[in-house]
Amino acid sequence: MLLSVSDVTVQFGGVTAVADLSLKVDRGELIGIIGPNGAGKTTLMRVISGLVRPTSGSILLNGQDVTGWTIDRRVRSGLALAQQIVKPLATFTLVENVALACGSRRMGSPWQAMTTVDRNAELQRGRELLELVGIAAAADDYPSAVPLGYLKCLELARALALEPELILLDEPLAGLNQAEAAQMADRIASLATESRSIILIEHNLREVVRICPKLFVQDHGRYLDFGATEEVMANPKVRAAYLGGGAIC
Repeated sequence: MLLSVSDVTVQFGGVTAVADLSLKVDRGELIGIIGPNGAGKTTLMRVISGLVRPTSGSILLNGQDVTGWTIDRRVRSGLALAQQIVKPLATFTLVENVALACGSRRMGSPWQAMTTVDRNAELQRGRELLELVGIAAAADDYPSAVPLGYLKCLELARALALEPELILLDEPLAGLNQAEAAQMADRIASLATESRSIILIEHNLREVVRICPKLFVQDHGRYLDFGATEEVMANPKVRAAYLGGGAIC
């Protein structure tokens, strides 16, 4: 088991954002997390990444209890997070942005960081990752010169540069038109491998249902359903909460 979220509750003052949720992710899985606005999806993602400490419950990554770990320690243990709002370093080219992430492991040692001056390996790896996400032609462009879709791909490349076993994606299709969203969704699906799992939070239900073999559904901070996509989407409770009982669009 790669990730085990057990009985997690998150309270902010008197508000319960997540209530007694559990989720297990095996290696190589692509799991979509869906639910209406206010369902607690992003809060759950932040608990897994370490941005938010749970009020109760535990998070295990590769069998290790990481509940009290900092974000950077979780990252060094195989976790990567791609944010909805992309914030690249504006004075660096796309490939330099990725190369910086590629060199993150060297930064773990101050001595190694100070004595390393050759960036060729990281730059080469950065170009390979930009090729993987489909924007290699823009490698030497600056973030201000490329469209939003390219910046979303850049965020994916930066996450991949950390060599993660688990990638958390927070609404990577937001702001894209349908053609761009479909293309991005296909890229995301291709990144789930035997050695890499993906958790995807996304409001574009059409694409989530199309690419994710399994869905986890939340409503008002609580678990609603989890399982094979076709079975989950046929659940009347899911349709009532997320689709208002209507047809999938």
